[in-house]
Amino acid sequence: MKKLIIKWQRLVQNNTTCPRCADTGLEIEKAYIKLKESLKHFNIEVLLEKHELTETEFNKNPLISNLILINDKPLEAWISAETGQSKCCSVCGDEECRTIQFRGNIYEAIPENLIIKASLIAASELIPIDKKSSILTIKNFK
Repeated sequence: MKKLIIKWQRLVQNNTTCPRCADTGLEIEKAYIKLKESLKHFNIEVLLEKHELTETEFNKNPLISNLILINDKPLEAWISAETGQSKCCSVCGDEECRTIQFRGNIYEAIPENLIIKASLIAASELIPIDKKSSILTIKNFK
């Protein structure tokens, strides 16, 4: 069975995260449930890994918080979005946190539909092409 691995990381301090990461957490759970059910029909196992960043890791690079990787590639790369940043909350201190810019919209919390869209694009690369039917199709065009 092929694997689609969704990794999500965010800053956690005293068992607390910022509101945008908390909202992303809810959205990623909803997306995971739908993807897991849908993609099993294509022999793809969906795995969700969550990583808590320390304050030290966050302070070195705040933009690694609220980062979603799908098969080791950032969500933004799958959907041709851009990474941005904006002021967040007291958990993050003075640092600006990660946002996603997609089709004229800026998302602080990453919505379920963007997670699903990026995951489906990634999953499509895991689905093998039937070489026999491809050969038949090519022969039919000659």
